[in-house]
Amino acid sequence: MRTREGARIVVDEGSVIARVRAGEAEAYAELVRAHTPVALRAAVAFGAGADAEDVVQAAFFKAYQSLGRFRDGSAFKPWLLQIVVNETRNTVRSAGRLRALVGREAALLGAEPRIPDAADPAFAALAQEQRTALHTALGRLSHDQRAVVTCRYLLEMDEAETAETLGWPRGTVKSRLNRALKKLGRLLPADDVPAIRPEGGERSG
Repeated sequence: MRTREGARIVVDEGSVIARVRAGEAEAYAELVRAHTPVALRAAVAFGAGADAEDVVQAAFFKAYQSLGRFRDGSAFKPWLLQIVVNETRNTVRSAGRLRALVGREAALLGAEPRIPDAADPAFAALAQEQRTALHTALGRLSHDQRAVVTCRYLLEMDEAETAETLGWPRGTVKSRLNRALKKLGRLLPADDVPAIRPEGGERSG
């Protein structure tokens, strides 16, 4: 069954996966439609650039082939995005292309997935000058710090989803996110920091 929450397509993932495993291969299209927007944003954010759609198609295919190993009761999105991240790394590595972070973030802002309603609320809420400041500051973070901020705020994933996507323990997610936000707190104008820190968090100067 498929419903909509605002602009998002929501599916009963467990039911769909069970149908696919039972031989109803066409049911997999429901998962593809529901998760293509965030998968495309993730691919671009982690460096796929113009290859993002190819990366996402390959990731969905690999996820389909691996459904037999998917743990019942788990969330599909972080499991899929882990495949997207790995596929992006392989694509960038095999192509021999290393893109600058600012270029990747600009591509993320301009990405228009084929499926509509994929606008990123975290970016939409920021004025253009704030976006520029954020992209510049992200470029001064380490790779791991950028990755955790991308997952938590640009892709709006929770702590558990971020840990699964990046293959890190939850404690590592917490510590790296904390360090990243402290550094962003020093780099960004004071008015920009609340837009990216967790609810209830305190801005670090």
